[in-house]
Amino acid sequence: MQRSFLLTSLLIAGLGSVLFSAKAIVVKLCYQYGVDSATVLALRMLFSLPFFWLAVWWSSARNPSIKISNKDKLTIVFLGFVGYYLSSYLDFLGLQYITVGLERIILYLNPTIVLFISMFFLKKKIHAQQWLALILAYTGVIVVFSHDIQLLGPSIAWGGLLVFLSAISYAIYLIFAGEIVSRVGSIRLVAYASASSTLFSTLQVLILHPNTLLDQAIEVYQLSIFNAAFCTFMPMLLVMIAVNRIGSGLTAQAGMLGPIATIFLGWYFLGESITVVQVVGMSIVLAGVAILATMQTQKNQPRPELAEAE
Repeated sequence: MQRSFLLTSLLIAGLGSVLFSAKAIVVKLCYQYGVDSATVLALRMLFSLPFFWLAVWWSSARNPSIKISNKDKLTIVFLGFVGYYLSSYLDFLGLQYITVGLERIILYLNPTIVLFISMFFLKKKIHAQQWLALILAYTGVIVVFSHDIQLLGPSIAWGGLLVFLSAISYAIYLIFAGEIVSRVGSIRLVAYASASSTLFSTLQVLILHPNTLLDQAIEVYQLSIFNAAFCTFMPMLLVMIAVNRIGSGLTAQAGMLGPIATIFLGWYFLGESITVVQVVGMSIVLAGVAILATMQTQKNQPRPELAEAE
């Protein structure tokens, strides 16, 4: 593999991860206009849906023979609910209480949660090196979590719990998505699951707050369009391109730029502080997840385009 090709591919993967992570910044900016979590989520999904369906149209033109069974359709609806709607809603709720840096670090625990679920429900063995990685990752989260509680107060605990539940919900999505993606295709799966999530999130808003979708400041709509295009759809394409060029293993490792960038983006756009404790804690988490990434093969590793779409 040529050095320039590898470097370009890593930059593509890293940019995709940074854009995914910037979603939390956009959500926090929307909150400054008094909009609630459910409305922010619904607007994000509504504005991103045309982009995903355009991708489906393009994919269908290239592979028109793919048929989806009724069973797979029901599975996709479930995946849209648990992976995009429930996970995103819990994440957006949690962002009302915690910093974007802590949110991204908690979500970055996703591979460890998949590992725990696989151990308890799929009876897969966790090896000694994996246990070391898990201990490192959760130690890093505890360091940052404890620091933020002392700095920002006990509400951090509630926000952290919501985001961790979001990560669990998305880990469930990853496990089920890994079984169906080969039959449906990654673009179709993400698009159809997004459509399912759009339905659930829109219904929630229409039932609880019927007027909020049409009664927001223009800045909220602008931020939502940016969120849909540049923090949801475009990073998915970038990560998929990287996977096709260098494989899922290297793409996942380049994804470590996401949590790092989030802390600095939070400082620049939201005025959130950056401390030595946060940087040390984040480094410990990244080290733990890096160990897991190097141990997993491309065969048993969740596809990054799925893992980052949340």
